[in-house]
Amino acid sequence: MPHGDRMTRQPIVRPVRRTTRYPKPAWCEHMTRRTWLALAIVIGCPATVGMASSPVIRMPVGAFSIDRTEVTVGSFRAFARATGLTTAAERDGGGFEFASGWTRRPGWTYERPQGAPGSDDEPATHVTWGEASRYCAHAGGRLPTLAEWRQAAYTETRDAPTDGFVKGRTYAYPVGDAPEGMNNNRRSHVPVGTTARGVNGLHEMGANVWEWAADRRGDDAMTTGGSWWYGPAQARADGAQWKPAEFYAVYVGFRCAYDR
Repeated sequence: MPHGDRMTRQPIVRPVRRTTRYPKPAWCEHMTRRTWLALAIVIGCPATVGMASSPVIRMPVGAFSIDRTEVTVGSFRAFARATGLTTAAERDGGGFEFASGWTRRPGWTYERPQGAPGSDDEPATHVTWGEASRYCAHAGGRLPTLAEWRQAAYTETRDAPTDGFVKGRTYAYPVGDAPEGMNNNRRSHVPVGTTARGVNGLHEMGANVWEWAADRRGDDAMTTGGSWWYGPAQARADGAQWKPAEFYAVYVGFRCAYDR
């Protein structure tokens, strides 16, 4: 899929409402979504107020934390409803797919990524860099820089790593020395948290969907990690690509980082 094409750009200005976050014990970071629903009230692991009902789990990496998974359709919907956001894809008639050139698909939006309604646990796509940035600010965070994203994706920092990873070691792929376990199915993305758990306990850092990073170069912004459309090569550290910041497509999503 080429990455040098340019989309028509229109400024987007939407209100941002910040949410209130409450302190939580460090061990809450390691709860799964399934155990959360059963135990959150009892043991007091709060989710983000005003966002989705499912927990957004942050994994510590050095001086920052990062979402364990990509931002989901359910979380982005809650943000859009709370702030009155209409995305560019919704306003302009649908997002893009590459089919012998960039092709607008009527009705394709973050809620209907490939035309049919998406489930709440699918990654939110058809979102511009600015819309992703506003979501992260609303959640009390920001987009990760490319340097932060690479540290989280490839270099294990945990004192007690899982899945055979070794602290201090840098891996070729977000899932280890080989690409097995990533979603490069060439058909569609998959729900978050369903591919192999990778470096630093993160999911879908390689493939599934490209992820916006904070880095800008004029009108362009960085994306990294590759997507389901590509093979494993784009999931390596040198596979990052610049795209127009106001671009939105079925292949591009994001996750947030937070200062600790």
